Parts: sequence; structure tokens; C-alpha cells
Amino acid sequence: MHVKHLLLIAILALTAACSSNEVVDENLSETELYQQAQTDLDSRSYSSAISKLKALESRYPFGRYAEQAQLELIYAYYKNVEPEAARSAAERFIRLHPQHPNVDYAYYLKGLAAFDQDRGLLARFLPLDMTKRDPGAARDSYNEFAQLTSRYPTSRYAPDAKQRMIYLRNLLAAYEIHVAHYYLTRQAYVAAANRGRYVVENFQETPAVGDGLAVMTEAYQRLTLDELAATSLETLKLNYPDHPSLVDGQFVPREEEADSRSWLAKATLGLIESDTPLPPGETRASQDVIRQYEDAEQQIPDELKSPQQEAAEAEKGRSWFSYLTFGLFD
Repeated sequence: MHVKHLLLIAILALTAACSSNEVVDENLSETELYQQAQTDLDSRSYSSAISKLKALESRYPFGRYAEQAQLELIYAYYKNVEPEAARSAAERFIRLHPQHPNVDYAYYLKGLAAFDQDRGLLARFLPLDMTKRDPGAARDSYNEFAQLTSRYPTSRYAPDAKQRMIYLRNLLAAYEIHVAHYYLTRQAYVAAANRGRYVVENFQETPAVGDGLAVMTEAYQRLTLDELAATSLETLKLNYPDHPSLVDGQFVPREEEADSRSWLAKATLGLIESDTPLPPGETRASQDVIRQYEDAEQQIPDELKSPQQEAAEAEKGRSWFSYLTFGLFD
């Protein structure tokens, strides 16, 4: 079935591309152009309607149908699956006619165009997870609907815009959780914790808040920040006791502990370890810094060393025989 759908989409796209080059009769009057455009819209011939509406606007820029043609051009672009053109036409109408009685409709169509920009024809037939896609268009759509509801709260389009904003907010929060889990798999625990906290602070009342607390708990545990991990876990248990990360009241990390062993240690099942295991809370980077400090300290000339440093080095360099004989045979 997917192949048939894709073939149908390709045929429709080719048909739309061919019909978009329609030549509009230059002898048509303003009224005739507008009436023909209305007929095309009613018959869903959106490419033909676009050609006639553009011709009407260019030939009669100050005519009786000019403003209405600009408004209906936005709708024709949207229905013809041309979201960028629809948004551009909407922005132009809002800029030219900010006091128009139907300017709220331009805001609404602008938000709809962004709302459907990532969904497209393929998303209607293929099982795509919208929460894992680039959220740029979703953010734009949310902002457009927010402008509509704030500037025109009594608009007939405001209720639908508010419902779409709820959906978009949930989608944006879920996207942040996907990014946080990606950071967990990459052992970027600080970045993961920040993403989780961002969801908790900025996307309240969305289903992703519990996931954000779980991400924070896991990231803080990996960073051995026990107090922060405990606080996040208690908040998670209190507000989301049925969260999937809680099994019998105990937190179960989603990502397994990272295996930081070398390839040689993994290949020999640990029989040959190229590096000694790290103490809790330490990293290879911190050990490198300590080693560099010790090397630099050894290279200090003797004349610049303090008596305390010389005594410490002498104490460090004594042999077990010297300790046994209390230094009598040094």
C-alpha cells in the first residue's frame, strides 16, 4: 500500500507542477478573474486558482477584489501544499493590512502552514515519529498561534489554535527528551541533566515532565551528585509514581553504565587491562591533569624549591631499608 500511495503522490505532484504554468487570458475583467478563481477553489484546482489570483492582484492592485484576492491566495497556497509560499503571502497581507477585519484569518493560516510544513504528504502515509524531527516549524507554528490568541482572543479561530498549541507544546517537550536521551548514550551527562531540567522548568503540565525528572535523576547519578539525584528522584516518585523508570519504587536507569574499557580489555574479556579501573568520581581527564601537575613539580630547579618541598621529596625517595633502620645507613 505504501508504494501505491507514493506513486499517487508523485502523480499529483507532477500534475500540480504542469498545471501551475497556466496562461491566464489577458482580456478577462477583474470580476471575471475573481469568479474564475472562486470556481477553481470550489473545484479544488488550487494551482489554477493561484494563477488567477496572482493575475488579479497584479492587473488590478487597487480594485474591489484586491484585498480579498490576497487573502484567498494564502488559502490557495496552503491547500496546494506550498507552506513557504503560504507563510510569505500571509506575512505580506498582515504587513499591508494590519487593521483588516479578517487579518486574524491570515495569522491562523500562517500558523497552519507552519503546522503542516513538517508533516507533509509523506507523513500522512508513513509511520513517522514527529517528536524526533526538527522542531523548527513546530516552534514557528506555536508562536504564530500564540500571536493569534493573544491579539485576537475572541477570534473564531482562537479555540482551534489553542488546541493545536497544546499538541505542539507536548511535541516540543518530547523532542527535548529525545535529545536528552541522546546525550545520555553519549555520556554527556551535564548536557542531559540540563535538557531534563529545561523540560521540567519550561514545559509544565506536559507528559514529558516525568521523563525530564527521570533524565535528571539518571544524569546526576552518573555524575555522582547524590544530593541532586535524590531530590530529582523524590520529586519523580511523588508526582509520577507510575513512571516506567520506577520499578517497585526503585529507580531503574534507562541507559546502561558506559563501558570505558579499552578495546583490548573488551576483546580479552578483561584478562588484559591496559588501564587500571578508575576510582569513583574520577575520570581519565582528571588523572591526566594530576599527572601533568606532578611532572611540572618534578621539573622545578632545586634552588627554587622550598625547604618543605625538599623535605617531602627526600621523604618520598627513601627506601624500605632506610625506613627499617631509621635512616642510620642512608
